[in-house]
Amino acid sequence: MTNRERVLASLQHRQPDRTPFQIDFTQKAHARMVEYTGDPDFAARIDNCLLRMDTGLPDGWREVAPDIWEDEFGVQWNRTIDKDIGNVCNCMVTPDNLAEYEMPDPHDPARYASYEKSIAEHPEFFSLADLGFSLFERAWTLCGFETLLMAMVDDSDFAHGLLDRILEYNLAIIDHACANPIDGMGFGDDWGQQRGLIMSPETWREFIKPRIREMYGRVKSHGKYVFIHSCGKVDEVFPDLIECGLDVFNPFQPEVMDVFAVKKQYGDRLSFYGGISTQRLLPFGTPDQVREEVRHLLKEIGRSGGYIAAPAHSIPGDAKPENIAAMLEVLQEQ
Repeated sequence: MTNRERVLASLQHRQPDRTPFQIDFTQKAHARMVEYTGDPDFAARIDNCLLRMDTGLPDGWREVAPDIWEDEFGVQWNRTIDKDIGNVCNCMVTPDNLAEYEMPDPHDPARYASYEKSIAEHPEFFSLADLGFSLFERAWTLCGFETLLMAMVDDSDFAHGLLDRILEYNLAIIDHACANPIDGMGFGDDWGQQRGLIMSPETWREFIKPRIREMYGRVKSHGKYVFIHSCGKVDEVFPDLIECGLDVFNPFQPEVMDVFAVKKQYGDRLSFYGGISTQRLLPFGTPDQVREEVRHLLKEIGRSGGYIAAPAHSIPGDAKPENIAAMLEVLQEQ
């Protein structure tokens, strides 16, 4: 089977010849592995299964000051500490300027110009168009985290208005991306923390659920698979996500949920992507512990498909290179 065939079989809850996997790195972890392996191109030989394509503009980011990067929404990110994402350091949208704020153009063909060629050149991969910071995260990056959460309590007109502007943009992105021969759409939207949702389930169902139902439904209308990346303990809304049409949940963090119990409860209706501990196992375990845990995940979570094995996030810089190598050994030797 090709890696694309493995992913498709797994998402159809059929047992592939081996469990598909995807390993991504933060810049620090990548640099440590280059030093450990002595191979600057080690990542190209991992045999990952996903071909990710951005929905952003190719020139959508610019450095406006040393380590300050501005995205196409006008949001500025301080990357003096976190080189991969950064911390928002300005405010673009307020209740006073929401109506006048100009969203980027989702119809710009430059966003999708590389899709057809990339897919044609890499037919062995499952192709996924990524729309990160897709709703809640996009809103708080524009107006401020505390501002958005407070608005959900005492200024719902502003919160709904901002989320509707983002939804309109997202639906256009989805239609254009799905007009290409991709296999799925991936969304990023962190709703959780270590102990539960950031907001109450009722608030999530008022502000988030109706809009993701539209987004996921639009993807499904094009015959594509729906992926969501949402960090934290958000399993209490798994039934809602399934109802909205979700196919694949990531990052599937073992630190915040019992991944084996979750697979048993929802595995006939939902596939999982992640599951390998990045908070405990990879930084603090031993290579033998890593091998044992990864084999256990492949055997139990990977049974009957429904699983893409992966670290529960892009591998952080404190992960031990020898543990990463042990994980790769198990995944590659299936």
